[in-house]
Amino acid sequence: MNPKKPNSAMRHVAKLKLYSKSRITARIPGIGFGVSKFNRVLARGGRANDLPGVGYSLVRGVYDFPALFGKKKSRSFYGVARQEKFIRHIRRRMRKKI
Repeated sequence: MNPKKPNSAMRHVAKLKLYSKSRITARIPGIGFGVSKFNRVLARGGRANDLPGVGYSLVRGVYDFPALFGKKKSRSFYGVARQEKFIRHIRRRMRKKI
């Protein structure tokens, strides 16, 4: 799907059929995706500002929609767990401050 002016790109969008038989259009966040027909996904509210008619976003890392690989910042939006090395680093820094 193409965004409104003045933006230009190809945005990834999925058309979903809900259990309530209604159909919605949702934005797919992140780089690349592995969603195909008949996969279960979780949609959350929040419209895409430059995509007309898109009022939902998909949540990564839930059901059949895989999380991003190697994401370090803003992980919660993309369903990525915190790295073990990073946890140790934070614990060490907190120990020195106290």
